Amino acid sequence: MAKLFLVRHGKAAAGWDADSDPGLDAIGSAQAMGMAQRLAGIGPLPIICSPLRRTRETALPLEELWRCKAAIEPAVAEIPSSTIALAQRGEWLRHVMAQRWGGLEPALQDWRQRLLQVLLAIPRDSVVVTHFVAINVAVGKAIGEDDVICFRPDNCSCTVIETEGNMLELLERGAEAETRVI
Repeated sequence: MAKLFLVRHGKAAAGWDADSDPGLDAIGSAQAMGMAQRLAGIGPLPIICSPLRRTRETALPLEELWRCKAAIEPAVAEIPSSTIALAQRGEWLRHVMAQRWGGLEPALQDWRQRLLQVLLAIPRDSVVVTHFVAINVAVGKAIGEDDVICFRPDNCSCTVIETEGNMLELLERGAEAETRVI
């Protein structure tokens, strides 16, 4: 059994249709510092993060505080959209977010399944710095919800789940905010 602290990355410097891998803007960097201060007392714990810049930059203050290096895990990256033209990504994501997992293409269902397998295999309490849809995958599994989006985690919010066997239990939802996909 492991407790996973799922942290959504800080505010990105660019939207989904402007940059495929933006870092954090000044607000996002401040959010990351605040997140590290809020989580300071639970660790040091292993940190796992997506390979994308915004998650790596979000994890950095916690890495410095705990004097450890985050493990990069591609399975906790953002929902795959590499075949979608950059200018169309926002429209594509809005469409996907309005769906149920059972109605999506097999590649997206496979991504979801792989993400869940990786989360369930984490052997000990850990911080996972990840993305909006990825956190929704975990929460949806924990509450038995098939909607792609079942809540809207704010930037640098922390959602807590517990793993046991092949089950996830939602212990605490992170702060919510309105996320707009441009």
